[in-house]
Amino acid sequence: MYMPFEKMSSQSRVWIYQADREFLSEEKAIIQDRLKAFCEQWGTHGSNLSTSFDIKFDQIIVLAVDESKLGASGCSIDSSVKVLRELEAALGVDLVNQGKVSYLSDSDKVSVNSISGIKSAIHDGLLKPETLVLNPIVNQKQDLDKKWIIPAKESWLNKYFDN
Repeated sequence: MYMPFEKMSSQSRVWIYQADREFLSEEKAIIQDRLKAFCEQWGTHGSNLSTSFDIKFDQIIVLAVDESKLGASGCSIDSSVKVLRELEAALGVDLVNQGKVSYLSDSDKVSVNSISGIKSAIHDGLLKPETLVLNPIVNQKQDLDKKWIIPAKESWLNKYFDN
């Protein structure tokens, strides 16, 4: 059952999907329609789940499930990934590839690098210890406020900086 994102419990489980580019306004409408329809019927073992989504920075999709009554099963999670893969194909974007690092540029726009390009981004000064990075492995909605956007030096990227 779909719920507005702001009404989801702070303990709701979240998954972060980073696109390799910003969505166009018509693409956002397609994403919103498709994900709302998916969330309306997203369930596990014949029971509906309280679910939602949000689009952040016109580039990041956050899916949420309130697992307080019933947890998302492997099959239900697989069905969400299937929908995201369909969106990838329809829109020509990369969403489910986890080999990306997203960070905020000076203009508060999201920049995306492949993990293999991180050393170059640091060397070129695009990514600094104080650069805000998006931590894609947060797992609760409440983490979006304090653990999702953090300085690179407080993330796994710290090992690439001279300390």
